[in-house]
Amino acid sequence: MKPSSPTPHPTVEARVEAAYRRIEDAARPEVWITLRPQEGVRAEARTLDARLAAGEQLPLAGLLMAVKDNIDVVGLPTTAACPSYAYRPAASATAVQRLTDAGALVLGKTNMDQFATGLVGTRSPYGAVRGAADPELISGGSSSGSAVAVALGIADFALGTDTAGSGRVPAALGGLVGIKPTLGLVPATGVVPAARPYDCVTVFAATLTTAQRALTVMTGPDEGDPRSRDWPAGVRLAAPARPRLAVPRAADLAPLGPGARAAFATALDRLAAAGARTEVLDVSPLLEAARLLYEGALVAERYAAVGEFLEGRPADADPTVARIVLAAAGIPAAALAADQERLDIFRAEAGRLLDGFDALVLPTTTGHPSLAEVAADPVGVNSRLGTYTNFVNLLDMAAVAVPAGEADGTPFGVSVITRAFEDQAALDIAALLTGERSAPPYPGTGTDLAVFGAHLRGQPLHPQLTALGARFAGELRTAPDYRLFALGTVPPKPGLVRVAPGAGAALAGERWTLSPAALGRFLAELPPPMSLGRIRLDDGSWVLGFQCDPHSAAAGQDITAYGGWLAYLAAGAAGAADGGLAGAPAGQAPGSAPEAAAR
Repeated sequence: MKPSSPTPHPTVEARVEAAYRRIEDAARPEVWITLRPQEGVRAEARTLDARLAAGEQLPLAGLLMAVKDNIDVVGLPTTAACPSYAYRPAASATAVQRLTDAGALVLGKTNMDQFATGLVGTRSPYGAVRGAADPELISGGSSSGSAVAVALGIADFALGTDTAGSGRVPAALGGLVGIKPTLGLVPATGVVPAARPYDCVTVFAATLTTAQRALTVMTGPDEGDPRSRDWPAGVRLAAPARPRLAVPRAADLAPLGPGARAAFATALDRLAAAGARTEVLDVSPLLEAARLLYEGALVAERYAAVGEFLEGRPADADPTVARIVLAAAGIPAAALAADQERLDIFRAEAGRLLDGFDALVLPTTTGHPSLAEVAADPVGVNSRLGTYTNFVNLLDMAAVAVPAGEADGTPFGVSVITRAFEDQAALDIAALLTGERSAPPYPGTGTDLAVFGAHLRGQPLHPQLTALGARFAGELRTAPDYRLFALGTVPPKPGLVRVAPGAGAALAGERWTLSPAALGRFLAELPPPMSLGRIRLDDGSWVLGFQCDPHSAAAGQDITAYGGWLAYLAAGAAGAADGGLAGAPAGQAPGSAPEAAAR
């Protein structure tokens, strides 16, 4: 079932009213642990409407969100689905605060597998969260209520957390997008830990676009979280036009039923049709690493998080959760150290396995169990659900889970998995499956560069940009203060020279975004007479771009009249039969001597 989106309304307050009508119509009280009174949310909506009417710009203005109840929201209790654990936070989690500052409104706190221990959505004293489309099936967990709130069209997006797959399995079972960023990109300040080194905040939405809008606002270091991370200088800002994708062997898909296998094959066909190249890879080492999360000593991290509390045997502790956590109490320190060493070895092996690939594509989960199946085998079903998700955080990877049709009448999803900090490449590849256009890079990850000649798309030096992970950011035109000269180089390329204001033309180019490290490498390889400087655009803004030494340009042919390099080349092809090109005289431009571009 394709999740519906809230009906657009002219005001934020009207959208809030519609959301509460949906809550009433859905009659799913198990989705929420704390639902805010409607009047309080409407009052905030009226304030937002007034701010917007006054012209204030808010990137998430009026979007409605649900928050998993292990993430703090000031004014609401945090329970982690254990009433006796509840506390009232003095401040919202950093992720929540950034979202509300950007104009999003919190509807309430959602149900979850207790202490984020589970992938089923049934381990809660507040009740099992049923599937959005079929109440006989599970919702998936542990971020169960958050996913269902979006799948039912109540919230525009919702926050979850992910240690073993809790931000991806519910997405797959609900026909949603679930983005699990690189560990630490979204600070975990104000989040109840499950296994702290492997926890991250995630986002659910009906579309990749909405999910990325929310995630973009949340990213960035926070001094309250010592594990929070910033983008490295060499971050790749785009996937290649024809990404090379690793896909599993048939043997690695053994846990899937026939319907799921067929759905996965269809997803791979769609990627191939979009230009992706797929190659089979033995992913068994990754699946073996996944076993460390629950079957090895790393489960001691869960005891470190809430074990002391559960030692008090609270009456509202979920029996399965308590059993898992308390069993880790006696794990020796030497065993934990040994498994951490094994994990380092697995991480190195994963790097070698994926060398040369842009991403790994896997089914998100193995099937869609019923509530009855989970009741009969709570641990076994949970383990199978995490087959393709448990290793991702352990190995410090990023993942984007997206819908990929249906298998046996229920939603099916696939995950695009990349190395740490290659989140944007994962989003680009996931967009090939959703049919959306992936959003621009995260803020602060790159610098815009204007190109005007041989680095334009389709030109001989363009691969230099794409090899550095540059991202196309649109077409542009200069202010009429520049002239363009065809230089006698191999391959042919032009030189852009600044002249007196108004003595040139508005020349066509392209804007590309590069990471700081990529820009540095690009500049280091730039041959004379080219250099980088500030270029003034027709809208009055400035951008870093190619410029040419005016003395070298004077020896070339002035081609300003064509309006750009591609138009000049096209005219050359069309005019070849006429014996050459018409254009301005070679050398100095009429009416103005070339001068160096402003820096």
